[in-house]
Amino acid sequence: MVGAGPPVVVVQPRRPRLHCTECHQGPLPLLVLEHNAPHCLDCADLGHLSYLPRGNAALTRRAREASSLWAVVLRHNSRRTRYERQGILVEERALLRAEAACLADADARARRRERDAARRAVEDVRFTATLTAEILRLFPCCPPVRAEAVATHTSLRGSGRVGRSAAGRSLDEGAVTAAVRAAVRHDDTAYDALLMSGVRRDEARRRMAGAIETVLAAWRRPNPPRGSPGHSGRRDA
Repeated sequence: MVGAGPPVVVVQPRRPRLHCTECHQGPLPLLVLEHNAPHCLDCADLGHLSYLPRGNAALTRRAREASSLWAVVLRHNSRRTRYERQGILVEERALLRAEAACLADADARARRRERDAARRAVEDVRFTATLTAEILRLFPCCPPVRAEAVATHTSLRGSGRVGRSAAGRSLDEGAVTAAVRAAVRHDDTAYDALLMSGVRRDEARRRMAGAIETVLAAWRRPNPPRGSPGHSGRRDA
């Protein structure tokens, strides 16, 4: 390819109604504007190119690099008042070559995804264990099974919960406490039942605030020393 100037631009009208200035063919689903006049792809010497919609970055890159002539397809977004890329036009041979290349390394990409998934799984297990230990440090009387359940729930990858936030990942005390408080709210109080009965969320939280703090206070209380009247030899669930 000679030079690296701006790409040829092809317009995809939202409502095809224009006809080619030269051959009068139309309405045109794709057109090239030259001197503010619409031209069909054949008259613009682009009729031999194949349309590749956006969505596969690797295929688009390879097809563009293999094509001696290519054009970008744009469509006007009236709401955003701008033109947005819809895909490209490339030579058929370039598209076939790009598709073959993408198929050839599909197995390698799949293996890489599997390795990445395994690595993330190991990281998630480690973080859940670390978060469980931090919950038990802040709430030493919390049953270990409950601490692990809270950590597993709040640290689920992709959940958007507190444990996946930056504060949660750094084991910020406020974030960890918020996760435990949320678990107590749903599992140890009538909060969910209030919501189902039509009580507003803020009012339901106000009503359950005392019960939640009672549980948290009990979980924060250090274990009594062995031999003392309050020591039972085990943690109650």
